[in-house]
Amino acid sequence: MAIRDFFLLAFVCLAWAANNVVSKFVVTHLGAPPMFYAAMRFAVVSLAVFPWLRHMPRPRWKMVLVGLMMGGGTFSLVFIALKTSSPSAVAIVSQMNVPLTTLLSYFMLGERLTGRRMVGVGLTLAGVLLVMWDPSGFRLSPGLMLVIAASVLGSLGAVMMKQMEGVKPLQFQAWVGVSSLAPTLAFSLLFEPGQVHLALEAGWRFWVAALFSGLFVSVVAHTLYYSLIQKYEATLISPLTLMTPLATIALGVIFTHDAFGVRMALGTALALAGVLVIALRWNQVMAALSRRHLA
Repeated sequence: MAIRDFFLLAFVCLAWAANNVVSKFVVTHLGAPPMFYAAMRFAVVSLAVFPWLRHMPRPRWKMVLVGLMMGGGTFSLVFIALKTSSPSAVAIVSQMNVPLTTLLSYFMLGERLTGRRMVGVGLTLAGVLLVMWDPSGFRLSPGLMLVIAASVLGSLGAVMMKQMEGVKPLQFQAWVGVSSLAPTLAFSLLFEPGQVHLALEAGWRFWVAALFSGLFVSVVAHTLYYSLIQKYEATLISPLTLMTPLATIALGVIFTHDAFGVRMALGTALALAGVLVIALRWNQVMAALSRRHLA
């Protein structure tokens, strides 16, 4: 990978990590309604990439469903979870989308499920459960269970997206925004009374955060990520995106004072090791090392 592209990917991961911390600040410290915050994010995305809505990928129903699952469904659940969970814990538990996508690809797309990948799934699950577990009450964290639900929706949407061809990055972002805006706004109106007043009470920081999340994270960072995925193999990009949870942990400890003890560290190590086992194809890694050695 070219040095310039590596720094671009690091920039993307840092943007995603910052978004976790900013969202935590919005829904917890500013007291903004999570669903309304999600709706405003998708309103920003829809306006920013509106021209890319002219040609809708087919089948249309699948594009709308994928957009809703990977957009409104995923982000709404994560924002609700952030009210009671730390950004660090949310970032680690979100890594469940890798083994979930692997399993769903096996059942829905007929992709191979090797023993090595099953080991990776087990490691990730063990690490996530360790992070989620509340030792004081011997129960699983309700907020982080919402993150698992978000990972299921996101993974299912990603696998369905694989069944569609010719969807450009900005076109995809446009349909995610449009598909998610009405449902998140409707749920906010039903279940978050006084959401507009609360958002106005939160002040300019709420609207700046919505612009940051919609423009900087969704439109800029995600588009850069998709361009890198098209340029390089997924087996190279996927392991490098582990910079996101690591950066989230660092930012969470600094800015939101996340607790990061032995249990959290061990769970993080297990989960990230499992993701690496799933993402890396060792025969390709060894071949690349061999080529480098011969060079």
